Amino acid sequence: MTMSNNGLLKSSLSKKYVMALTGLFLCLFLVGHLVGNLQLFIPGEEGVVTFNEYAKFMTSNPAIKILSYLTYAGIIFHMLDGFYLTIQNRKARPVKYVVEKGSANSSWSSRNMALLGTILLVFLVTHMSNFWYVMHFELPIPVDGGVKDLHHVVMTFFSPENQYALVCTILYVVAMVSMGLHLWHGFQSAFQSLGVNHPKYTPLVKKFGAAFSILVPAAFAAIPVYLYYTQLA
Repeated sequence: MTMSNNGLLKSSLSKKYVMALTGLFLCLFLVGHLVGNLQLFIPGEEGVVTFNEYAKFMTSNPAIKILSYLTYAGIIFHMLDGFYLTIQNRKARPVKYVVEKGSANSSWSSRNMALLGTILLVFLVTHMSNFWYVMHFELPIPVDGGVKDLHHVVMTFFSPENQYALVCTILYVVAMVSMGLHLWHGFQSAFQSLGVNHPKYTPLVKKFGAAFSILVPAAFAAIPVYLYYTQLA
């Protein structure tokens, strides 16, 4: 399959570029989203106001809306590109080689990126249906011109009074573990796909990627655990 015969997005190389660029863009999105969600750790009325103002800003600012559309497009491209590359890779190598030699030549996460990506896709769909959809289409607009109370929605979702809260909290943590494994291989792989390899800088990229793949998912996972157990007490 060549770039000249099949066009830019039909070549294997270009698909790896798209996978790398969209993946790194989504890493930036994760950082921004995490910064906003960490405000859920703020106790009392200050936390309610701060988080709800953040939610309003994220859903009403024109620049943020454009970034949101880019994020949605990035997720779709990243997902489709990933599945296509997985199919290509499986067709290109013998089944026996994968089964017998896979663990000796690659990490578990690198061999199961499609599985990890599928888990994250399911998580993303359910996450948006439980929070994004409710924020946009179910929460009433305050008559006094105030902000929608997304903070209450999140707290209620992870409240022990919700019979599914513990299960949802556990599944959230499982999804974040999947994200960490996905990032562990994907962050480093993205730079390799873009040809960014240097004896001096590659070890730093690997260390930063390892730290990123642990700290960011761990911080996300800590939020529902904190909300559940603080309300349990």
